Amino acid sequence: MDWDDARIFLGIYRAGTLRGAAAQLGIDQATAGRRLAAMETALNAKLFLRTPSGYVPTPAGETAARPAERMEQAAHQLEREMQGIDHRLSGTVRVATTDTMAQYFVMDAIRALHAEHPDIRVVLHVTTAVASLTRREADLAVRTLKPTDPDLVSRHLARRTSGLYASKAYLRRRGMPAADTGLAGHDLVIYHASVAPRQASHVAGMPVAGARIALEVNTGLMLMEAARAGIGIAELPVHMADQDARLVRIFPDRVHQYDMYLVMHGDLHRSARVRAVADAIVSQFGHPVP
Repeated sequence: MDWDDARIFLGIYRAGTLRGAAAQLGIDQATAGRRLAAMETALNAKLFLRTPSGYVPTPAGETAARPAERMEQAAHQLEREMQGIDHRLSGTVRVATTDTMAQYFVMDAIRALHAEHPDIRVVLHVTTAVASLTRREADLAVRTLKPTDPDLVSRHLARRTSGLYASKAYLRRRGMPAADTGLAGHDLVIYHASVAPRQASHVAGMPVAGARIALEVNTGLMLMEAARAGIGIAELPVHMADQDARLVRIFPDRVHQYDMYLVMHGDLHRSARVRAVADAIVSQFGHPVP
């Protein structure tokens, strides 16, 4: 079975459409369709049912997914091991993080990196989803979750604090929340449940019962913008929100703490360019990479 065909099959299996797989793999939709047809011909099996809602795997497709994923893992392991012995300070390094971490930490690291190693090209992927380092969706990730996968190595970067903030305009209009009533009667801006499920019940340790959810967002920068716009009270990182003259801290004794980690695959630990990017990121937090 041709790995290129299997790679496209997995893209369709995961995305559910030719268009989604093509966008994910950086190819055109017609090519994805031709390669799927070639794989079905080679295997003499129908791998998907074409339905109005997308491509649904047949029993043969479900069976093919398991060995195709093993092929993918082997191909990625080969790439990682070859990259791991590469001592050149040039080439591409893919970094995944959130928009707020990119703006407040990672962008400064990339600027410092480029000044010292201009031949390293960083591909920055900004998302709240956890990128799979095992599947080579990224080489490095800056995230708030410590990995449990034994193939991944992590470095604790910092512990940060978030608190409750509202715009001056919101507080003029609605008044400052009172200690005895908390957030009851106020409007809140929170993360989607897929990003921070705890905020459906608590923000910065305070219950949201009795408050009205005015807006849900899926990125940190949109949470900041919504608070600045006066839409409602939001839980924001203190190191960001304290710098904004438009925002006022509410209940400063109520906080939520979270940790930041730099994560990479163990096979890439010896790659010169990956290490250089890791060094630059860690330097933003005042710690050298061991």
